Amino acid sequence: MVARSRGFGRGMSGMGCDTSSTAANLEAPHRGVAYAVDGSQRTSVQVTMLQYLDLIAEPQKRSELFVHEPAADADALATVRTIIGRVKSEGDRALKLLTKQFDAVDVSSLTELDPIEVPRAEREDALLSIGSDLREALEFSEAQIREYHRSQLIEVGVFEREGVVVQEIVRAVERAGIYVPGGRAVYPSTVLMTTIPAQVAGVEETVLCVPPGRDGKVPVQTLAAAAIAGVDRVFRVGGAQAIAAMAYGTESIPAVDVIVGPGNRYVALAKREVNGVVGIDSMAGPSELVVVADKDAPPAFVAADLLAQAEHGPDRKTVVISDSADLLAQVQKHIAGQLATAERSADIAETLSKGGFAVLVGDLFTAMDVVNDVAPEHLELVVEEPGDLLADVRNAGAVFLGPYAPAALGDYCAGPNHVLPTGMAARYASALQVSTFQKQIHVVSAPADTLRRIGPYAQVIANEEGLAAHANSIRIRNVAEASI
Repeated sequence: MVARSRGFGRGMSGMGCDTSSTAANLEAPHRGVAYAVDGSQRTSVQVTMLQYLDLIAEPQKRSELFVHEPAADADALATVRTIIGRVKSEGDRALKLLTKQFDAVDVSSLTELDPIEVPRAEREDALLSIGSDLREALEFSEAQIREYHRSQLIEVGVFEREGVVVQEIVRAVERAGIYVPGGRAVYPSTVLMTTIPAQVAGVEETVLCVPPGRDGKVPVQTLAAAAIAGVDRVFRVGGAQAIAAMAYGTESIPAVDVIVGPGNRYVALAKREVNGVVGIDSMAGPSELVVVADKDAPPAFVAADLLAQAEHGPDRKTVVISDSADLLAQVQKHIAGQLATAERSADIAETLSKGGFAVLVGDLFTAMDVVNDVAPEHLELVVEEPGDLLADVRNAGAVFLGPYAPAALGDYCAGPNHVLPTGMAARYASALQVSTFQKQIHVVSAPADTLRRIGPYAQVIANEEGLAAHANSIRIRNVAEASI
C-alpha cells in the first residue's frame, strides 16, 4: 500500500523517520545472554533478539510479517477425525481411554472423584482454597467483564414500509460449550471471558471442559473461576475429545449448540470438523501483538509487552514498528535486560527468535498500512497522540491506546473479551461477544390489503425464477381475499 499524505491533526509533527546511525547496529541479529530461573539455580541461555526489518531500504520484506495459512497437517487431521469418530460411537468409554492416552491420566481409577464430571462441591471448595488476593482479583475481573458485556445487549427496532411490518427478536442458544486449555499454564481468566458473555446473552446452561492434570484434577484456580462465574457443569476432559463430546454428546456430557474458547492445533482442527453440527467462535491460532511506537515511547514498556506476548509459547508473533531506529535499538536492549529475570526466559527467547520483529518505517502513516496488512490480534499504539492514529485502524482484534493501556490489561480486567481473532482473521472477524451466543430472528407481518398491493411484485420475480408454486402461494391468497 502507498502511505497516505493527509495529516493527523495536533501533536503529530514528530512523525518523520529518525534514521540515526543506530540503524546500522540493528541490521545484524542481536544476541545476548538471558537467564532462566529454576528455584535458586540460574541457567545461562543464548537468545536471538528481534529480527530487524528495514522497510525503508527493503519494503518488499513486509511480507515476512504476514501470517499465511500453514499447510494442512494430514496426520493431525487424521488423528482428530479418529478421535471424533470414537467419541461419537463409544461415548464416555472413549473419553476415559483418550484421556489416559493423551493426558496420561486413568480417570477410571479415581475412586474419590467422578471420572468425568467435577461436582459443584469441588468447585466451591476450590474457591475457598485460593488466596484472598486471587479471589479479589477474579471477582473484580468478573464484575468488569460482566458489566462490559451487558453494554453489548442491543434493542432491536421495528421496520415498517409499504404496509409490511418487520421486527427482530433475539434468542440465545440453549446450551453453550466452553473449552479452556491446560498444559503450559492455568487460565482462570479464560473461564470468565468465555462464560460471562454466554450468561449475559441468556444462555440457559454453560458446559465447561478442561484437561485434567496428572492427578486427574482440574486446577483449583480454574475451578474457583468457574464458581465465581457460575458455570453450570464442569468436566475433566480436554483436547479434540472434549470438542467432540460437546458437539455430539455422551452419557455424561450433553450436546451443546455453540462451542467457544482457545486451544492447541488439535482443538482447533476439531472445532473446524464439528462446525456446522454446532456453531463455533473462531479457529483460534497462535497469539499476536503489534506495537506501533514513536521516538518518545518508553522502550522498557514496549519491551515488557513483547515479552508478555512471547510468554504464551511457540509460534507467537511479537512485533514493534517505529519510525525511530534509536527507539528500536533501545527496545532490543530492554528485552535483553528483562529476559535476565524472566521466569520462562528460555521459552520466551525461543519465541522471540522465531516470531519477534523490530520494524523500521519511514513514518507512522506507513506503520498503520503495515498494521492493517498484518491484521494483528492485539495492537498497541504507544505514540504521542494515539487517538489520532485510531482513525487509520481497519484490521485489528483489539486496540490499546497509550503507554498505560497494555494488552495485558485487556487480557484480564479491562472488560472486553480476550478471545480475539488471530492469523489475519481480524480482517473479517471480531472478538468473542454476546452476539456469539445469540440468534436474530426476523418476524414479518402483513395485512391482506398489503399482500394485495405488493404481492404481484413477488409473483413476477417468482415466475421469472421458474418457481410457480411460490407465485401461487401469493396468488391463491389474493384470489381468496377478492372473493370475500
